[in-house]
Amino acid sequence: MADTITILHTPGCPNVALLRQRLADALARFPVPAPRVVIEEIASPDEAGRRGFHGSPALLVDGMDPFAGAETPPAFACRTYRTETGVEGAPSVDQIVTALTAGVET
Repeated sequence: MADTITILHTPGCPNVALLRQRLADALARFPVPAPRVVIEEIASPDEAGRRGFHGSPALLVDGMDPFAGAETPPAFACRTYRTETGVEGAPSVDQIVTALTAGVET
């Protein structure tokens, strides 16, 4: 499992609460101590560009955005995610669990 999970968001992002809840639900599925969760605000388009921010909200797992493709440009904007039930403002709980366990040997 990841050591650090970071939620990045723009000011006033309406989907931060949804991502926080889904992350909490995903972390509750693991019997191990939860990783450190950091929440940071991206304040400007310039900062978004410097940090490679792909839209709000973003979930980073040990500094990497598992939901952004290599071709995804930086954006100081709202972000959507394709989930099992359609397009939403945050990844699903199952998608977050998959991102947290990617590369973890069982």
